[in-house]
Amino acid sequence: MNGFIIPTKLPSLNEYQNACRANRYAGAKFKKETETVIDLAILKALKAGNLYPPRPPIRIAFIWHEKTRRRDADNIASAKKYILDAMQHMNVIPNDNRKIVTGFTDEIIDDTSDYVEVNIIEL
Repeated sequence: MNGFIIPTKLPSLNEYQNACRANRYAGAKFKKETETVIDLAILKALKAGNLYPPRPPIRIAFIWHEKTRRRDADNIASAKKYILDAMQHMNVIPNDNRKIVTGFTDEIIDDTSDYVEVNIIEL
């Protein structure tokens, strides 16, 4: 398997928009802090050998584990933007354009803890 686990709940689009409205720097700080959490998960998976740079094109399967049912599916899945940007930053993928990433799947699972599984499928 080529992938990694982010051991926390990622922020929703609504939370990001609220940060952007707070002041002109808050949105950038918010995104950077979120990507740092993802960078650490990527680094851990790279070191463990569970993640390696795939040969494009790829699809990505996101499995969102949520403790509560409070968030809408679209707000949960919007966090894939942070994940893709972190994957580029950590040199797992060269770009997230459609030549590299041809699509996604999202599955949301009611669970006892919040985390995200990211699985990369080479086509």
